[in-house]
Amino acid sequence: MKIETNNTGQKVHFFDNPKNVTWMIRIFYAICILLVVADFVVHRHIYLSYDEIPAFYAIYGFVACVVLVIIATGMRKFVMRDEHFYDKREDEIEQIVPRVNVEHTPHNNTEKESHS
Repeated sequence: MKIETNNTGQKVHFFDNPKNVTWMIRIFYAICILLVVADFVVHRHIYLSYDEIPAFYAIYGFVACVVLVIIATGMRKFVMRDEHFYDKREDEIEQIVPRVNVEHTPHNNTEKESHS
């Protein structure tokens, strides 16, 4: 089996190759189409009236994803922080919490070993 590498000698991963990405997208679309076609062929036990709508669950899933993106975009205004929220300057940090120098001394384990 041949391992693909790029100009710098680094291994090329599966999704780094545009041909593989194109194939994966085509396979994904084919599976989606097959599932919608199967919705017309496979007998379903319908419990609710809206289950009778052809491709209802495909439409429902698509609408749910769109609503999720819209809600997340709206939440971004409340949740988003400043670009430098975690990158405070050193002098600002020390004003809040002063640094404490702690001296570390090596442990002497020879005394414990000699008693056993």
